[in-house]
Amino acid sequence: MSTFPDPSTLIAHRAPFLFVDEITELTPGKSASAIWRLTGDEWFFTGHFPGRPTLPGVLMCEAIAQTGALAIVSDPQFAGKLPLFGGLDAARFRRQVVPGDTLELTATIGRMSARAGKGSGRAMVNGELACECELLFVVVDA
Repeated sequence: MSTFPDPSTLIAHRAPFLFVDEITELTPGKSASAIWRLTGDEWFFTGHFPGRPTLPGVLMCEAIAQTGALAIVSDPQFAGKLPLFGGLDAARFRRQVVPGDTLELTATIGRMSARAGKGSGRAMVNGELACECELLFVVVDA
């Protein structure tokens, strides 16, 4: 059992768009690690793709961004704020992710100002890189 808070107590996302099940590491304002367990019952697998369910790459990027948001809003300076996507760069998809996989998510926050910041992250499955990307966050009032 995790010693960290439930992700839904920190970020505004809710089912079916909360893609972080559990926080595994958290350094406020700096970095976060989390996991997302894919059961196969998720709404997107039905149509992506029939007969060969595959996690959409953009949802891996979203899961990485949600992990980064955990790091941002756990910093007292940004508590109660809402980090939004400002941009996505250098996204690369390295392996297919399927029902039953567990995504190991990491995000590191780089430069942050009062209203925006940059970060980067990865999604791994069994130690194998599935996705990596760079993120730009815009922080607004919730």
